[in-house]
Amino acid sequence: MKSIFHLFLVVILFSFLSPLVKAQTKNDLKEIEKRFDLNLEAKDLKAWMKQLSSHPHHVGSQWDKKNAEFIASKFKSWGFDTNIEEFYVLFPTPKFRLLEMVKPEKFSAQLKETILKEDQTSNQTDEQLPTYNAYSADGDVTTDLVYVNYGVPKDYEVLEEKGIDVKGKIVIARYGGSWRGIKPKVAAEHGAIGCLIYSDPKEDGYYAGDVYPAGAYRNDEGVQRGSVADMPIYSGDPLTPFVAATKDAKRLSVKEAITIMKIPVLPISYADALPLLRALDGPVVPDEWKGALPITYHFGPGKTVVHLKLEFNWDIKPIYDVIAKIQGTEFPDEWIIRGNHHDAWVNGASDPISGQVVMMEEAKSFGGLLKTGWKPKRTIIYCAWDGEEPGLLGSSEWVEAHADELSQKAVAYINSDGNERGFLFAAGPRDLQNFINNIARGVNDPEKNISVYERSRARLILNGTQEQKKAALDKKDFQIGALGSGSDYTPFIHHLGIASLNLGFGGEGGGGEYHSIYDSFDHYLRFVDSTFKYGIALAEVAGHSVINLSEAEILPLRFTDFYEEVNQYLKEVIKLADDMREKTSTQNKLISENIYDKYSDPSKTLIPPKIEEPVPFINFAPLQNAIEKLQQNAANYAQVLNSFKEKGILLTQDKEKLLNENLIKTQRALISKTGLPRRPWYAHQIYAPGFYTGYGVKTLPGVREAIEQRNWKEAEQQIEITAKALESYSDVISEAVKILKSE
Repeated sequence: MKSIFHLFLVVILFSFLSPLVKAQTKNDLKEIEKRFDLNLEAKDLKAWMKQLSSHPHHVGSQWDKKNAEFIASKFKSWGFDTNIEEFYVLFPTPKFRLLEMVKPEKFSAQLKETILKEDQTSNQTDEQLPTYNAYSADGDVTTDLVYVNYGVPKDYEVLEEKGIDVKGKIVIARYGGSWRGIKPKVAAEHGAIGCLIYSDPKEDGYYAGDVYPAGAYRNDEGVQRGSVADMPIYSGDPLTPFVAATKDAKRLSVKEAITIMKIPVLPISYADALPLLRALDGPVVPDEWKGALPITYHFGPGKTVVHLKLEFNWDIKPIYDVIAKIQGTEFPDEWIIRGNHHDAWVNGASDPISGQVVMMEEAKSFGGLLKTGWKPKRTIIYCAWDGEEPGLLGSSEWVEAHADELSQKAVAYINSDGNERGFLFAAGPRDLQNFINNIARGVNDPEKNISVYERSRARLILNGTQEQKKAALDKKDFQIGALGSGSDYTPFIHHLGIASLNLGFGGEGGGGEYHSIYDSFDHYLRFVDSTFKYGIALAEVAGHSVINLSEAEILPLRFTDFYEEVNQYLKEVIKLADDMREKTSTQNKLISENIYDKYSDPSKTLIPPKIEEPVPFINFAPLQNAIEKLQQNAANYAQVLNSFKEKGILLTQDKEKLLNENLIKTQRALISKTGLPRRPWYAHQIYAPGFYTGYGVKTLPGVREAIEQRNWKEAEQQIEITAKALESYSDVISEAVKILKSE
């Protein structure tokens, strides 16, 4: 009887003390961060970068596999449950490349980069991939050449006004203005049969600064390799959309794969581009089309004829994703996922090894914490992706392979890619904005000795938009960007609706080495981050983010920020429609009054615009109502949560679990089962890579792009779909309030 009484006292005492124990654990977060930081060492980053970038390690190379095995061995040594998951993807490599000018003079492009004595790995010619664009079509074409500036849709509007048709021609576009894959895509839509993409020195060559090896910038023979798959349709293996590219997966044929480019595409240096552009005649281009080469830029076509011939090996290659886990103690089925890719176009010291070694250092530090007895509440998963460069292959295939489990368990995904000196940049859904700002407030800038938050805030005061400047001056959170595409967060947020952050430091590196043989350890050490201090800063930002998400009692989402974000996007699309209506009305009036004919210069081949269909009234009420509901529910949640904090109310573990399981569903609620028009793989209704921007984000993409394409019926449909998604998001918040208020 006495022992039963003692047991009863213990139970009562434990129930009384357990909230205090929980509160102490919460207060220990800063202590965990401090212990995490003490394990970080810049010398590790330098040593691992030297090793991992010592040889070219593209998909299908021996060093790609060796690097994956090395990374996996390190994760295992730090106490992670580690395995390598293999997928089998289409990865074309060049079999034959020829570019020559046949008229008005003979010229053969070198299509190679110079070995430099100052760069120890630039001489690994037997291991290097040649300069090419992956997922270009095979082709053998000889025809006139036309200069198309950046080769984006608005550039073709200028060409049309000038009466210049690219049908049956080869176009030459300069890098910049959009993602590279958009350039051949738009060219093919206008009837071009070939595309050249060159690096103009105005973007990242001598116009920007001293060229490599004297300075950081691209020299005249540097070439930007890269994929031209139509990734705004879907990312990952072109032959296995929606399903994982396992050995026995059912595959499309190469001809059936809609993301493979339909015309031959080749990247070239500005040394190879100069003779071609110099030979062009036709009208002189507008000022905004002019690069920095020592020539007068002309449109063409005319006397300049070029011959482009490309053949590829269309091989299936293995890729190796390194997946390393620390099991959570309290909520093992809630996953915090951290990722960075390990493959490169050549040696890839900056892209991606500068980010990969940071992630490894974070994992090493977590290993150190494990040895002291610490274990996370939630499961932590570190992922070293393969095949990012050709098309986000490793991350997309892994997400497709584990889609059901990820949809149930993934709390958040934290991504990085390259890293350099400078300012912290962050992007993601704005319900995570306050969270990452608070993390940034607690990390010191290694050069300025202020927080990385304060340094980013100072940048926005100087160079931000008016809205960003005002927030920065008021010492509010700095605004994080919206996620388009271009790195491994893409399948997580856009396909499955998993809350994602993309993090990295930048702004003080040259960038001239990008995707060339000069993205090397030597270049990084001299021009990017010689001390690796900003690598340590990124490890602190990302590592603290993982810690805080894994240990959070209540997931740190602030929905009032998300409301403000979406409300701003709604204002933008309404203004877009209004501006188009006014412009169309004015233009049609001028045409009907023959103003263009009356004042046009007969000596110029200007083609007057066509009469456009008037922009009709668009009913935005469903979106306006949904956003009003979001505002109310977000405010209710904030009020209840603040009340709990003020009163010191702590949740039971069961209620905590129930609440967080609900909060995980917020971004999932923004996923539509039908996806976006003409690209159902992209299912998020608030963010998507633009159909004609690629990396660049389109917000409220279904609505915005329908208006831009003057598809009024589709715009109305997408307003309804987007409104329903926002209502679902609001309902999740409403349910969270009910959980908090429940007894």
